[in-house]
Amino acid sequence: MDLTQITNPSFIKSLTKEQMTELAADIRKFLIENLSTTGGHIGPNLGVVELTIMMHKLFDSPEDKFIWDVGHQAYVHKILTGRAGQFNTLRQYKGLSGFPKMAESEHDVWETGHSSTSLSAAMGMALARDMQGGSNYVLPVIGDGALTGGMALEALNHIGHQKTNMIVILNDNEMSIAPNVGALHQILGKLRTAGKYNSAKDELEYILKKIPAVGGKVAAAAERVKDSLKYLLVSGVFFEELGFTYLGPIDGHDFNDLERNLLYAKKMEGPVLLHVITKKGKGYRPAEDDKIGTWHGTGPYKIETGDFVKSTTTAPSWSGLVAETVRKLAREDKRIAAITPAMPVGSKLESFATEFPERFFDVGIAEQHAVTMAGGLATQGMKPFLAIYSTFLQRAYDQMLHDITRQKLNVFIGIDRAGLVGADGETHQGVFDIAFLRHLPNLVIMMPKDENEGQHMVKTAIEYNDGPIAMRYPRGNGLGVEMDEELHTIPIGTWEVLREGTDGTILTFGTTIPMALEAAEILTGKGIDIKVINARFIKPLDTDMLDLLFLSGKPIVTLEEAVLAGGFGSGVLEYAEEKSISDITIKRIGIPDEFIEHGSVDKLLEEIHLTTEQVVKVMEESIVNKPAVKKENV
Repeated sequence: MDLTQITNPSFIKSLTKEQMTELAADIRKFLIENLSTTGGHIGPNLGVVELTIMMHKLFDSPEDKFIWDVGHQAYVHKILTGRAGQFNTLRQYKGLSGFPKMAESEHDVWETGHSSTSLSAAMGMALARDMQGGSNYVLPVIGDGALTGGMALEALNHIGHQKTNMIVILNDNEMSIAPNVGALHQILGKLRTAGKYNSAKDELEYILKKIPAVGGKVAAAAERVKDSLKYLLVSGVFFEELGFTYLGPIDGHDFNDLERNLLYAKKMEGPVLLHVITKKGKGYRPAEDDKIGTWHGTGPYKIETGDFVKSTTTAPSWSGLVAETVRKLAREDKRIAAITPAMPVGSKLESFATEFPERFFDVGIAEQHAVTMAGGLATQGMKPFLAIYSTFLQRAYDQMLHDITRQKLNVFIGIDRAGLVGADGETHQGVFDIAFLRHLPNLVIMMPKDENEGQHMVKTAIEYNDGPIAMRYPRGNGLGVEMDEELHTIPIGTWEVLREGTDGTILTFGTTIPMALEAAEILTGKGIDIKVINARFIKPLDTDMLDLLFLSGKPIVTLEEAVLAGGFGSGVLEYAEEKSISDITIKRIGIPDEFIEHGSVDKLLEEIHLTTEQVVKVMEESIVNKPAVKKENV
């Protein structure tokens, strides 16, 4: 079947099981071929092909609401709703998003990129339906990994209490990104192996009702006995105790099993939970055999072998550099423990986990818990290293404020994927962390100019014992600089002059340092001599150096790959105001007040004018228009 000819999912309603099986095979072939070129979340999508087809066969999207959690498993849904022809642009600039996107289709009713939000959103939609007198179905599809998130458990509790009509589909593939962890995962494991107790309950009720004359009364009186079967047939009764009718386990690749249980769920009152067992990566051997999450989301790969198309750079990845430096230091420092909220592969902590299993903790998709647990470790003299993506640290803001910075606990936060991340788009861009952390008292924030300085910053963070310290580092690889063999600490709050100049100064850090140096070279060709400073400590500022810059009266341009509102540049302006400085020009360049969508980082930087050319332009204008020096302020 030519999937690019699909305009809406209505055609599925007339398909036979044999035709649906052929459609599933076509979809898998399409995904494997297309994602080998663009990259993307292949594993999760290969696992939900039959489930997605059957949902569209039995329900009427968009009237019935499909809510995908986390959202990266919505590719099949996108194909069936008319977007197959755009898959060559997947996760590319101005192309198809890798997550549900309301602007793309009326069938995308909720946008997701962070996990565990579907049940709360579904509850809101179901309550609105009931208040408005509607009768449509609401179907959140949540992965077993996402179910470990606290928000999902809060929503389960509320839904069960309200007895709201809803069909929750638990897509259980035993993995989220990395293998799932925790007691809830173990409960699901027991449920997988327990068989279908619901069918046993139905069989008992059928037998009781067959008893002449008194059968109906006996059946009603035996309700307690019938329900007690769940304690015998299912070793975990988690969902039923929360108020859900539990159906499953269901073979997520068997159309008959899916159809039978979805039809049953449609007829039931109150919340129903369908426990669907799927195989992540089904239909493509390399993805099926993956046990650690490598095939959750990938770049381009060779279909025949499953080999990834590797980068030609020899520089270490930033995540690998930080994790490896922490591991080396942990050999000598028994205080060090490493924590990750379900990202051991992405944060390159596998080697640490292997060498120090008793000091490694993957807490699952539980960022709030991870942060506060790190604080608890710190109170007992440990030195926790929390490796967490910038975008996910957003979820633990209150814990950073209330538990870590307020108590001034010695926690080392490694803020991975800081800055623009590219293909994952607006839900994952790591551009807000400076703004939501900089105002927290007692917190040090730093970002290195290259991987050599990065390893020294790790050493600095481990040795720092005067409160929490955060180190930002970007996605991707370092610059390939020469690495010092011996590590040393960097004095807190000190900047570094990278290039001397007399006509103006660029203050920047991390990924934008090459941009600043390039702009300075261009300006030299125009007769303008610019100083470039590595403002590696975002907080505290190097106020001694700033005082000298203010005294010079020369223009200052701040440059950051982060949001301007509340960012590093704002901090410089605040200090200028504090010192009553009004006689120099201070201009800020950074990310504007908008969400940045997906695409290559270079394309995105160009779109928001975060470029060398813009730095040159702003500096030239600042020099031409600089205020006259007021002697009383010098």
